[in-house]
Amino acid sequence: MDENIIDGQEQVIVALVYGLIFLVLLTIGLILFFHYSRRKIIQKELEKAALKLENQQKILQTSIAIQERERKRIAQDLHDAISSKLNIVSLTTNVLLIDQTISEKQKTALEQILNITTGTLESARKIAHDLLPPILNEFGLKAALQELFEDFSKHTKIEIEDNVEALTRLSKNDQLHVFRIVQELINNSIRHGKANELVVYMEQNKTDFVIRYQDNGQGFDVKKIHEKSGIGLQNIKSRVKILKGTLKIESTPNNGSQFIIRCSYER
Repeated sequence: MDENIIDGQEQVIVALVYGLIFLVLLTIGLILFFHYSRRKIIQKELEKAALKLENQQKILQTSIAIQERERKRIAQDLHDAISSKLNIVSLTTNVLLIDQTISEKQKTALEQILNITTGTLESARKIAHDLLPPILNEFGLKAALQELFEDFSKHTKIEIEDNVEALTRLSKNDQLHVFRIVQELINNSIRHGKANELVVYMEQNKTDFVIRYQDNGQGFDVKKIHEKSGIGLQNIKSRVKILKGTLKIESTPNNGSQFIIRCSYER
């Protein structure tokens, strides 16, 4: 009788042990199942996020490319259509001014037409040049930026201190992005910041390059500007993204602004 009880207890213990082992294995199996299921879900989400980011990048690049094509088209129209017609007007006016039979009143009127035409022609050339700087393709980024700085200093009261490098490792298209970024930063400093002093430094090493831009303008609340960026700053951010770079903005009201852009060559 005692042996039967002992055998029964042993069977119960064995059954409990097997049952416990089964529960442990089942628990481990469930944990592994949920773990790998979760990993698959996370992987899918990451893939979706990467695809979305890739699509956004493509949309961004397409948008910038369309902008540049439109700039090129407008610049060519200004040069081919408007500037050529203004040159004809200018030449015709000069021919009429040579005529000795015209009165002083007519001569004065023709001189006014010539002055207006010359001024308009110069403005059209400047707009076309800003839209599509030919020096960038011919002589590279450094020369184009130097000309940009000289042009701003000549036509505004702004003083620009600069030390820029050519960044010859960049493609022509990427050099154009850098040029547009600096151009937009200067425009924003003058238009919105009311600055009259700028500092533009550009340096590079084997792996990346850095643009440091600073003005003495009115400054702004960085948090607010991130929440609601203007078109100019949006364009800057877009081009920095295309260059696979980072943009750091430091500014406070009445204390000027600083922009630090770092981009890697390894993309």
